[in-house]
Amino acid sequence: MTGGPYDVIVAGVGGMGTATCWQLAKRGKRVLGLERFDIPHAMGSSHGVNRIIRLAYFEHPSYVPLLRRAYELWRELEHAWGDRLLFITGGVDAGPERGRIVQGALASCREHNLQHELLSAAELRARYPGFRMPAHFAAVVEPDAGFVASERAIVAHVQLALAAGADIRAREPISSWEITNAGTVRVTTARGAYEAERLVLATGAWISEYVPALAGKAVPERQVMGWFRPLVPEHFRLGRCPIGIIDGDPWLYTFPEWGVPGFKIGVYNHLHETGHADELSREPTARDEARLRESLAAYFPDANGPVLSLRACLFTNTPDEHFVVDTLPDAPQVVVASPCSGHGYKFASVMGEVLADFATGAAPRFDLSLFRLGRFHG
Repeated sequence: MTGGPYDVIVAGVGGMGTATCWQLAKRGKRVLGLERFDIPHAMGSSHGVNRIIRLAYFEHPSYVPLLRRAYELWRELEHAWGDRLLFITGGVDAGPERGRIVQGALASCREHNLQHELLSAAELRARYPGFRMPAHFAAVVEPDAGFVASERAIVAHVQLALAAGADIRAREPISSWEITNAGTVRVTTARGAYEAERLVLATGAWISEYVPALAGKAVPERQVMGWFRPLVPEHFRLGRCPIGIIDGDPWLYTFPEWGVPGFKIGVYNHLHETGHADELSREPTARDEARLRESLAAYFPDANGPVLSLRACLFTNTPDEHFVVDTLPDAPQVVVASPCSGHGYKFASVMGEVLADFATGAAPRFDLSLFRLGRFHG
């Protein structure tokens, strides 16, 4: 089967890819989305009920303008979809006062004039009794943080893209791509070949299969999220409990109870299991649960009840933990989106807009120099 002509082919219909398909279809572009699994699915990086969103971004102040636009676009998606997708809970960035998380969050707040408070561990516990931080910890508390209903947002983006005329197909991974003599991009799958003016590669943990320059630079890592029955339920209910990022040993992230039963917790770099995306187990184990319970016992003892759910997902980490958003130097028709090093989903709405700009020859409105592909090669 041969398809097209299309204006843009989007490979990978997850968080970034679905937003890109919708943005392109809204602009009247002929877009084809190709996904190797189902839509949505539980093999990549966007499942697990919800994902944190926050403005006081400790990773780098350059992300904040993107985040402000992301919030606007999540609200736009909610309006178009007709259901709530963005939940504002407030957020806590806690850790040693001179540590990376607290100081990084403060730097973003100060540079971008973000509303925030700096609390001691005792002040934090008085406000949010579920948070039991060591006495030497401080906490940056921001009112605008919360979470996005990640799988529901993927469904919303896909259905709106389809309604706007996009052609989206599941269970059809691309096997290869090439630039034709005419300067278009030909994409081959097991079912046929398709041509377009531009190709957006948003394949997450599989990105290095299609971008050799990212081999060894985009490393899939297995993560496990857990939901635990709180021993003191009122401390962890939506409306009473903020999202949390904790600079502990190890770092961890938490959510109030929502969507499925239990207080949600994850540990960055979980068990340090890396490898090819197809070879990393998606089946949680007792060892995974034990790893999460260590952090519950240390920082959230009132949530350390029976396990209710465990789910594995993937991070895809770059050496500096920043994104890759760029065109290929020898094939500017091809746009590379992600990997996101475990902190990218919140940006999916704005990255859809940015990638649609790239794919239509428009200049994105943001400074994306932090995300250049060439930074890994001198």
